[in-house]
Amino acid sequence: MSPAGLNVSSGGHQGVQEHATFRILGIAGSLRKSSFNRSLLRAAQQVAPDGVAIDIYDISAIPLFNGDVEATGLPESVQDFVDHIRAADAILIATPEYNHSVPGVLKNAIDWVSRPSSGNPLRHKPLAMMGASGGQFGTVRAQEAWRLVFASGIDPFVMVNPQLMVNNAAQKFDQQGELIDDDTRDRLTGFIEALVAWSERIHGRSTSVLSTH
Repeated sequence: MSPAGLNVSSGGHQGVQEHATFRILGIAGSLRKSSFNRSLLRAAQQVAPDGVAIDIYDISAIPLFNGDVEATGLPESVQDFVDHIRAADAILIATPEYNHSVPGVLKNAIDWVSRPSSGNPLRHKPLAMMGASGGQFGTVRAQEAWRLVFASGIDPFVMVNPQLMVNNAAQKFDQQGELIDDDTRDRLTGFIEALVAWSERIHGRSTSVLSTH
């Protein structure tokens, strides 16, 4: 599996990325390197418990969906994305909200991997959504829109609760993109732990990763 799409590989405490027992693939819905949602994923890496690694995948190389191109075979960048989704234990989407809905660049990437419906790599994959925005509502509309998208036949196992919506994000991240709000950090920690527990129930495992905490 090519690591071409991964722009960050880390997770939790020092050394976890080499000995992780549980891997989460993080996907930011913004291509901007200093976006709030990419920063939120980096913060998630920092708070992930021992034994959990969060890899952040860069979707910028994925072309616009074209059925004619698909008919000749998946582009290499799309196949790489598919492979990383299949290899992950869970998916973590950090979505901005554009015009009261989902960001087009991430919707395009999901459109590529959603076909064919019965064999798509997201089918029955544990998945959680979170989001940060500069406004008051913290991506609530975008997250609701994503639930409709995933209910269309893509069929991941979407975690319903807890939810994580970070509003007024400019006050919660510094200029370097570091999360500086303690309440948000605590909520994010609980959110990641809940995703691991949710995923391990789906996979039929015990929550061994969290049992030492």
